[in-house]
Amino acid sequence: MRISIVGAGRVATHLAKKLSLDYSIVQILSPTLLHAVRLASQVQATAVTRIEDLDCDVDLLIIAVSDRAISACITQLAQRFTQTLIVHTSGSTHLDVLTAAYARAGVFYPLQTFSLEREVDWAQTPILLETAQPQDLAILKGIAQCLSERVYLYNSSQRLSLHLAAVFACNFTNYCYDMAEQITAAEQVDFDLLYPLILETAEKATQNSPEKVQTGPAARQDQSILAMHQQMLEQGQRPDLAAVYKLMSEQILKRHHPTTL
Repeated sequence: MRISIVGAGRVATHLAKKLSLDYSIVQILSPTLLHAVRLASQVQATAVTRIEDLDCDVDLLIIAVSDRAISACITQLAQRFTQTLIVHTSGSTHLDVLTAAYARAGVFYPLQTFSLEREVDWAQTPILLETAQPQDLAILKGIAQCLSERVYLYNSSQRLSLHLAAVFACNFTNYCYDMAEQITAAEQVDFDLLYPLILETAEKATQNSPEKVQTGPAARQDQSILAMHQQMLEQGQRPDLAAVYKLMSEQILKRHHPTTL
């Protein structure tokens, strides 16, 4: 199978490197030549910077660009491609964005956080599939199963709900780590002392309902500790962190002690 990829960012990089182990990556397209060349050289592909330079003789074209660029991208691709299966990798973009311009469209969404600094455990990364044409589903499923043991068929609404949940579980959680690091740095405390706590919390959340394993001063209604923490942040001239602390503590109290509010 011949595959080309539009994009050379984090998702495109990890996907291209993994797919190149089983498939032929023909071209990598990025408007920035350096980015296209850098990724293409890793997967024995050709780097191009314009849609006009894409080879139409491929079996699959993967759009791995920012959500806001997908619509314009498929509009341009539809002017050149007629038979190729074209998919995007977005969790929050509806399949209709592709089918509005192109009939043979689909979604190949890996539910994972991608960083260039870390390798991805593809075997355990869920891949969510959707296609406009039923016959294309088998094609995507075969490719997905070469990457992951966890392949699912979800529609656009279901995928969007997972993407929203992922923002809470991943992006917001990571920002909480960032805030924790800011607090420890201000007092010259080693942030790595929190590593065992971070790992244990994440592991518990994968083995139990997060609601059942919630701990902390808000969960146990310890108003004196909540007030002390709030005061520390306000006196430390961190109204931003104080506001987040207050909001999250209130939400935990509402979740676990609704009758007392």
